[in-house]
Amino acid sequence: MVKPINLDKRLSKEEALDLIQNASLNELGRLASQKKAQLHPDKITTFVVDRNINYTNVCWVDCKFCAFYRHKRDEDSYVLSYEQIDEKIEELLAIGGTQILMQGGVHPNLKIDYYEDLVEHIHTKFPQITLHSFSAIEITYIAKVSKISKLEVLKRLQAKGLSSIPGAGAEILSDKVRDIIAPKKIDVEDWLEVHRLAHSIGMKTTATMMFGTIESDEDIIEHWDLVRRLQDETNGFRAFIMWSFQSANTKLKEEIPDLKPQSSNRYLRLLAVSRLFLDNVPNIQSSWVTQGSYIGQLALKFGANDLGSTMMEENVVAAAGASNCMNQDEMITLIKDVGENPAKRNTAYEIMERY
Repeated sequence: MVKPINLDKRLSKEEALDLIQNASLNELGRLASQKKAQLHPDKITTFVVDRNINYTNVCWVDCKFCAFYRHKRDEDSYVLSYEQIDEKIEELLAIGGTQILMQGGVHPNLKIDYYEDLVEHIHTKFPQITLHSFSAIEITYIAKVSKISKLEVLKRLQAKGLSSIPGAGAEILSDKVRDIIAPKKIDVEDWLEVHRLAHSIGMKTTATMMFGTIESDEDIIEHWDLVRRLQDETNGFRAFIMWSFQSANTKLKEEIPDLKPQSSNRYLRLLAVSRLFLDNVPNIQSSWVTQGSYIGQLALKFGANDLGSTMMEENVVAAAGASNCMNQDEMITLIKDVGENPAKRNTAYEIMERY
């Protein structure tokens, strides 16, 4: 029997664990929907038209859960030219896009001047495009190879036109998990520090979580708690996005072959409890890219108020076996089908157009 939850009080870690392990799926959907209605009473579900641009696939970090990265010596490694990037942005503009999510591998030879020039080029040529780009590990490594502070990296890129940074690289904010699935990656404190520094200069960010490797329920709740505590401190996170580990073509799957794909039930349970726990993060995004469009739609009944991106291009989870796609019209239909009001937003979650 699950202990009753008071939605007007902050959820404790113990209550979150009880809900994950013991609540029925129907009860979780009911509670998350009530919490969502408190935060978003107008029943608007948003989405953004953007494009992921992976400017390089060269990476030295060798995360075991990643099927996208290559080493410099690999024949299929690349760094995109400005011309290739411009072409991708022009294609995005042609369909009404507003945002570029630009991320790459952690390239060992690219220093701050490369990133400054790249951001300045895009921002100058396409001022109508918002740059929501570069994860915490990219920021950390740019600082390291350029022999400057992380704060200076953020300030210099912000001055050139970087608007916000994504939450990628969080995976699970537990060093004992990270030491196994991504031993070369930044630790928990480094990830939190980059986001805290970004928030300190008025740069908003998002928080993410990838579940389904070796973490426990307690690890997941600790991840949420770290996000919630930093949000209490800075109010810099615009949204939380959660997705399940995609195992195809990854070293982690080779090392732990009995890793099971995460069920839709598990995804929806965790999504609902994240909505209840992260009471200070305004937006929860549905991960239809990994779950498929219909579970992505069902997520709107489990606390999500945003369908995320139309995902004109996605390479990272696609390399690990996920190949879902959806256009703007399909998103609008899915949102209306569950009785909510669709709206296109920008990076700042400001409504641009209602449908």
